[in-house]
Amino acid sequence: MSRPVRPLRRGSRVLAISLALYLVAHWWANRPPSWDPLPPIAYGTRPPVVDASRFETRWPIKHVIFLIKENRTFDNMFGRFPGVNGTTVGIDDGAQRVLTRTPDQLEQDIKHCYKCAIAAWRNGKMDGFSFDLSSERFAYTQMWPGDAPNYWRWAERYVLHDGFFASAQGPSFPNHLYSIAATSGGAHDNPRQDRKLFEEWIKANDRAKTWGCDTMEDSLVVVEDSEGKREEVPPCFDFLTEGDLLTEAGIPWAYYAADYQQNGYIWSAYNAVRHIREDPEIWQRHMFGVDGVMRDAREGRLPPVTWITPRFHLSEHPEYPFCPGENWTTQVINSIMAGPHWRDTAIFLTWDDYGGFYDHVPPPQVDRFGFGFRVPMLVISPYAREGAVLSEPAEFSSVLRFIEDNWGLTQLTHRDRDADNLIEAFDFTQEPREPEPLPLRDCPPPLYDRA
Repeated sequence: MSRPVRPLRRGSRVLAISLALYLVAHWWANRPPSWDPLPPIAYGTRPPVVDASRFETRWPIKHVIFLIKENRTFDNMFGRFPGVNGTTVGIDDGAQRVLTRTPDQLEQDIKHCYKCAIAAWRNGKMDGFSFDLSSERFAYTQMWPGDAPNYWRWAERYVLHDGFFASAQGPSFPNHLYSIAATSGGAHDNPRQDRKLFEEWIKANDRAKTWGCDTMEDSLVVVEDSEGKREEVPPCFDFLTEGDLLTEAGIPWAYYAADYQQNGYIWSAYNAVRHIREDPEIWQRHMFGVDGVMRDAREGRLPPVTWITPRFHLSEHPEYPFCPGENWTTQVINSIMAGPHWRDTAIFLTWDDYGGFYDHVPPPQVDRFGFGFRVPMLVISPYAREGAVLSEPAEFSSVLRFIEDNWGLTQLTHRDRDADNLIEAFDFTQEPREPEPLPLRDCPPPLYDRA
């Protein structure tokens, strides 16, 4: 038999009310800042044709292309490449573990986040990559030469960097911000939101997943200031970017990415920069759909500086097949080689973060944010040294530093001020090399439909 519920005594009621008022006051004092997300804006149609030769440059390079793919470490892709600082054996919690072959498509993504990266790094021990089912199965794997034949061919013919690191210890969002601004605005991780509510919001608004100034109101990202204080803020910043430096100097630039209805829009990094995102004229002058990048490359419409990020299913994110992603990259680079600007172009091809895969080289820790783990970097250009391997520590800000030094721009943060500018990749005394387009692969059917 249940006992009757007795009313609270007066003292208890006062205590309960006081506690409730305290909790409400605490929540109010520490609530996330309210903000109004921006509405979606279509990209521009096509960039105008620009005579890049009229802009004075330090070197013969008149076009820089920064092509960013997804979620691989150096050891995962090039650990078996001859003559590099690679390995075929990893360390898992102090014990050796042979790196087995990475499937072309994983059954699931490997968990990767800021805390995951710190756990994997383990203060430089580099032996904490296995901590859940996905990482236990796939973190300690690597690709064989035939698994990435065109990437290996470019490494043999051009420049491979085995000392290139992601800018941040963490996943995509902070690293893509570093690729345009040499800072993440204090973010270590991707924005957070209630998954169910976010999926409902995406469906209701006919949108793709987004992390920037037009995401749903409940999306927030943790940022850390110079004193280590953390708070949650909207993923919509207002810092100076490389695009701003180029605009100030009168140099045209473009960013190609999936649009707001296509998966992969999360990597449209300028979407998280308010003064660019909120101005339709600026937005449509510089932002373009990635589906048109091959056409624009062949027709000579790429401006002096261009960023390119893929649609999700072609990004090599490991829960999608690798082969179609490599084919897409091949098509993009073949299109650049077939266009009128190949003879004065430098392509910097990299991957945005470690994606959960093992790498054996401890990243230098230059500040609270990174470096992150090593990622592959290929430098492809008619002036690139043939078959060279670079090892001087570098990161995404190094590409920005190359741009800044080439066009006489200033720097953005301590990252690009201190960055190696990758000039060792080039030999400007040699005759420009002729284009070497590569064939596409016959890809196996996908194991899992991720549509």
